[in-house]
Amino acid sequence: MTQNGEETTPARRPEATGLRLAADGPVRPAAAPPGSQDLPQDRSQAILEAAKQIGALLKRKGHPFALAGSVAVYAHGGSRHLQHDADFAVLPEDADAVAATLREAGLTVRTPPEDWLLKTDCHGQDIDIIFELAHQPVSKDMLARAQCLPVDSVLMPVLAPTDLIHSLISAFSEHYCDFGAVLPVARAVREKVDWDAVRRACGDEPMPAAFLFLLERLNVIEPREGTS
Repeated sequence: MTQNGEETTPARRPEATGLRLAADGPVRPAAAPPGSQDLPQDRSQAILEAAKQIGALLKRKGHPFALAGSVAVYAHGGSRHLQHDADFAVLPEDADAVAATLREAGLTVRTPPEDWLLKTDCHGQDIDIIFELAHQPVSKDMLARAQCLPVDSVLMPVLAPTDLIHSLISAFSEHYCDFGAVLPVARAVREKVDWDAVRRACGDEPMPAAFLFLLERLNVIEPREGTS
């Protein structure tokens, strides 16, 4: 996932990387039994498995983080149809330490041209380590608002619904305004979101304002007081 929402994810590796959490150490390659397949046939399940491995590793090493993106939407009760990758929000000052943890676990960490994230992969799925959301650095307050939720069988901090929605709609721009992709997310978490806080955070930005107006017209959310 990119900051502006454009699908610029590079082609994924065709091979799968089998990983496991050792009892007393980091993630290590795991030998697959003869005839077994490293990845689930279901792509969404493969992304979930990768998110679980990375989340467990970050928890194990004590890094503050929160799951973001489509896997966070799933954790909050949204669609299981996951998109592209798994995203993890970390503090900017922790980026180097997180990268070191991933490398110690045998994962390759890549630095893309964008200066607000790092990339790695797990189980053949792309993982984005993000330290800027909604055009602002990830903060301790944002991570403190995260909710500990199960992602399949692994409990991990998940971005709060209000922060999650804000991060998605603040990415809208003249070059990317796919309201159709975010509409089902808003429907899924609408009762958990502080929409007034979202409005305040987005200010007068035209694209988020247009999306919020669409949600009002579709009766997904209540109109802003004094505009009905």
